[in-house]
Amino acid sequence: MGGSGNQVSDPPAISMDPPRLKARLYQVWKGRNKFVCGGRLVFGPDASSVLLSTFLIGAPALVFCMDTLLGISEANYLYGHVVLIVGLLLTVLDLIFLYMTAARNPGIVPRNTRPPEAESVSSSLTSMEWVNSATPDLKLPRTKDVFVNGYTIRVKYCDTCLLYRPPRASHCSICNNCVQRFDHHCPWVGQCIGVRNYRTFILFVSTSTLLCLYVFTFSLLDLLKEPGPLLRTMSEDVISVILVFYCFISVWFVGGLSVFHLYLMCTNQTTYENFRYRYDKKENPYNRGMVKNLKEIFFSKTVPSLVNFREWVTDEDDLFAESITRKFGGDIIKPNGKIIDLELGLHGKDGKAVPNILQNLDYSGIDESLKKDKGGKISSDPYFFHSDDKDGKYGVEDSVVDDDDCGTDVGSQRTSSAALRR
Repeated sequence: MGGSGNQVSDPPAISMDPPRLKARLYQVWKGRNKFVCGGRLVFGPDASSVLLSTFLIGAPALVFCMDTLLGISEANYLYGHVVLIVGLLLTVLDLIFLYMTAARNPGIVPRNTRPPEAESVSSSLTSMEWVNSATPDLKLPRTKDVFVNGYTIRVKYCDTCLLYRPPRASHCSICNNCVQRFDHHCPWVGQCIGVRNYRTFILFVSTSTLLCLYVFTFSLLDLLKEPGPLLRTMSEDVISVILVFYCFISVWFVGGLSVFHLYLMCTNQTTYENFRYRYDKKENPYNRGMVKNLKEIFFSKTVPSLVNFREWVTDEDDLFAESITRKFGGDIIKPNGKIIDLELGLHGKDGKAVPNILQNLDYSGIDESLKKDKGGKISSDPYFFHSDDKDGKYGVEDSVVDDDDCGTDVGSQRTSSAALRR
């Protein structure tokens, strides 16, 4: 029949793959940051502390300005208005620098979706300790060497971000991010202080010091210029007395912080490096002299952000990154219900950290050749250096600067070394 020659075509195949949804990077970011205005403003996880700092700065400053305004008379008309305008200007500048520091990306290093290739770091292998030694298919050294200004800088691998941290970078356990030129995590700002917001942080602290001295000076002058006994004047002008005592106490904190950071800027150190006494017996490879160090802080261009939190990403990429993190650097759920985060340590159901020495560490994946010496006895990892190693008996050259990671990582590594010695 005529219809028998017609060929029936197959219906078009329907893809069963789920649609790939798109989202902004800040919406699926693995860190603990809080984003405002569609990812344009980046706050830390404790951003509410900015409101407390705003109150501690703004409330006494506004009280001082109101008291000054009400005390203006025809005899001191010009003097009173000048004091008022300068006080308002310092207050506004202080709050601007505060929010510029708190709402800016401090220099977050973008995370990798997969570990780096072993071939790309094999030439700079410096340690026989392997990353994730329980997985034999992944052979990455824990550290590698890079050269900065003619010095060898030892950088470490971050299990959470799946990358070798840049020199001077460290992983903040509060924000859960690696930050360029990590200085510290400021609880009053609620944000990490890094390469991109250190300048505004210095201006914030310095302006706070000037504001405290300003309010203290003119409040004290208001008390001293009144005729009669000082005690009677203090009983009549309680506001000035409160401002004098408040600013006297506050200036010791912000003033001391300003002096300390002035020393750090002149020597080109970070707070993290200074607290660890990293350059006590080694020459600082970043110190170029006081003038150049200050010029680098105040007159250099702001380092561009390495992360565009407003870029579009697919849910497929996000899920892949999450699976990689869970496999190589995320949480491990033990049968007893406790959670181990490879970067932050062990936490129970209440969220409190358990000391590293109490964690049941598993060393079954470590090579026997790394655990035993020629005599068959257990020996410590030769990479971990003791804090009391003053004679350099472990053979580390003075020109090598160990770019350490965060304190929780250091504590867990020392615990691992102690466990191996036992």
